[in-house]
Amino acid sequence: MTTENIGNDKSLNSSSDDEAKYQVLMERVRDVFTHKIPFNQVVGFRFNELSRESCRISFEHKPELVGNFVHGMLHGGVTATALDVVGGAMAAAGMMQKNINASQEEIGKKLAKIGTIDLRVDYLRPGKGKSFYATARLLRSGNKVAVVRMELHNDDDTLIALGTGTYMAG
Repeated sequence: MTTENIGNDKSLNSSSDDEAKYQVLMERVRDVFTHKIPFNQVVGFRFNELSRESCRISFEHKPELVGNFVHGMLHGGVTATALDVVGGAMAAAGMMQKNINASQEEIGKKLAKIGTIDLRVDYLRPGKGKSFYATARLLRSGNKVAVVRMELHNDDDTLIALGTGTYMAG
């Protein structure tokens, strides 16, 4: 991923409104996580929400995502990936809020550096369902590190897994 793909948008320079700038940045984060990361496309993640307060992604169950073929349950790696994706996007949202007036180049460089430092997943129930959604909320966003709490639910709102992620965020 190049920083030009992430941090090059002329609309950031023309707007003096911080909220408008933030919304442009959030759309860029959605685009990167949805279209620039091939594995996320394979799973089929869709962003339902990305804001200062929370992030929500969803995806449909499909045969390629099965881990337990006898029961057709979601693979644990897909569970962890969903939590990591929603957590990373939330970390990016927190970083953007702290850098709303940074230059396009600075934002591109910071986004390119976002990565998972640590991910803890607690698998609570089998991954059964027709569809799933993952949510995240920011616990702490510092100058270099963000900590995020995530949950994965199925279409019946059953809590499948919890996660806590620590992310390099700038």
